[in-house]
Amino acid sequence: MTANAAAKRLYLFQLSTTTIPLPTGQTLEMSSGCYLIETTDNKRILIDTGMAPDAPRSPAPPSRNEKNVLEHLADLDLRPQDIETLICTHFDVDHAGYHDHFPSAELIVQREHYALARNGHPRFAAARKHWDHPALRYRLIDGDCEVLPGIALLETSGHAPGHQSVLVRLPKSGPVLLAIDAVALQRAFSADRKASPIDDNEQQLRANTKKLLDLVELEQIKLVVFHHDGQQWSSLKRSPEYYE
Repeated sequence: MTANAAAKRLYLFQLSTTTIPLPTGQTLEMSSGCYLIETTDNKRILIDTGMAPDAPRSPAPPSRNEKNVLEHLADLDLRPQDIETLICTHFDVDHAGYHDHFPSAELIVQREHYALARNGHPRFAAARKHWDHPALRYRLIDGDCEVLPGIALLETSGHAPGHQSVLVRLPKSGPVLLAIDAVALQRAFSADRKASPIDDNEQQLRANTKKLLDLVELEQIKLVVFHHDGQQWSSLKRSPEYYE
């Protein structure tokens, strides 16, 4: 990428939606997704790749709107080899399932997270053959990092050690925060939130939620994307539409 490159467009790829019944009789809309950034020098940065195609399926309600990352890219006339950078927020099976399709890309992950996963943490075993494929090239980073002007990776441990969120500054929309699983649902975007059973560390989760809340206030961020919030996703621009 050229030294003065910046983010130009942000695509939201909705991969699936599931309606989950709650004990209260209400329902919860859960979505999953990944993201594509196009830069001013016509390079492409992918953020996560979605559920592994060979992942065991839980006896959950059926999903809708199912389309994998490769199909989303094809809808934009793109192929895996057109992706220069793949940002890996973390290696949970619903985020890292198609990494092995992108051997031409440089993959960026937090060093702490990569070391934990490579050392055999069982949480990340389900997608290991996809994120640990020998053809993949990783760049390991420590803490917050600016990939290029206007695209920042934010270390947000709590859901998982070395989890990272992404801040994208766009020319018209302004800054957009992709919270990923640091704050998966909009209703959890509170400094006194509780950890869920799938979160790793409640103290870190709260500290990094406050970090993101402070960032939203500091940068006057108008759009925060909560990765699994199906109700919010229904109101967002989804690919082939985009934010610019």
